[in-house]
Amino acid sequence: MTTLLEPALKQSRKTQLEYVRMPSLPFVELKHVSKGYGAGSQRREVLKDLNLNIDRGEFVAIVGYSGSGKTTLISLLAGLIHPDAGTVIIDGSEVVGPGPDRGIVFQNYSLLPWLNVFDNIALAVDQIFPNWPKEKRREHIEKYIAMVNLTPARSKRPHELSGGMRQRVSVARALAMNPEMLLLDEPLSALDALTRATLQDEIEQIWERDRKTVVLITNDVDEGLLLADRVIPLSAGPGATLGPAVEVDLDRPRDRKTIQRDPHFKRLKAQVLDYLLGEGARKRPHREPMQAVG
Repeated sequence: MTTLLEPALKQSRKTQLEYVRMPSLPFVELKHVSKGYGAGSQRREVLKDLNLNIDRGEFVAIVGYSGSGKTTLISLLAGLIHPDAGTVIIDGSEVVGPGPDRGIVFQNYSLLPWLNVFDNIALAVDQIFPNWPKEKRREHIEKYIAMVNLTPARSKRPHELSGGMRQRVSVARALAMNPEMLLLDEPLSALDALTRATLQDEIEQIWERDRKTVVLITNDVDEGLLLADRVIPLSAGPGATLGPAVEVDLDRPRDRKTIQRDPHFKRLKAQVLDYLLGEGARKRPHREPMQAVG
């Protein structure tokens, strides 16, 4: 027996199904982003017409040549510079400057030499969480020092630490700010191979635990494939642009000793290198290196 409510109920169910099917908006959007420096004959176009979507909780690696504009890209995401054209959107809002929702780790550590490990991290925590009780802030800082295995060195100053330990402090400081997104600007490139491998493992473990959105800038194809959900090549400059994304559908956790022998890993690596050494290398000066192995 048909009732007067049935048409309304059918319409309600239809609306609910349509709502469920609606794709979620990306957490990060780059829309036709371009950036250059200088004026007139001195003008240099660094990035040209970048388009990119990143989902919340996704780990994305941007792989490119030295000098291709990777740091410019990370600076645009951080809000440290502004695009000449196009828009950078994070969590539905246009990026107009730096914010606590984005933690950034640079290649050069950026630690204050007169402060110890604890105080370098506390400086950031005190700025982001000024209303927290002192004891809560202390516990929060200690948590992230322990997360990067630096508790025994918590009272040491940067000059007393190895390069790998200083980079751990930088990672802990960025994470202690509790950002929505972590931006990693070639943070491991200056480290020796063993330290680099150790920190790669720690970054992957931290990401697995917290599932923050991560953008890693690197010139090491293997590093991108080891850590990321997607690897996106950046062509050589000037006027660098993003190439086709490569989905890294390898099981986690990924073991670097066995992954190198995996035929699928080799195919993924070939996809990235085919672009970087082919179409993406057309403007590349010969002096710029591309690191193919980690």
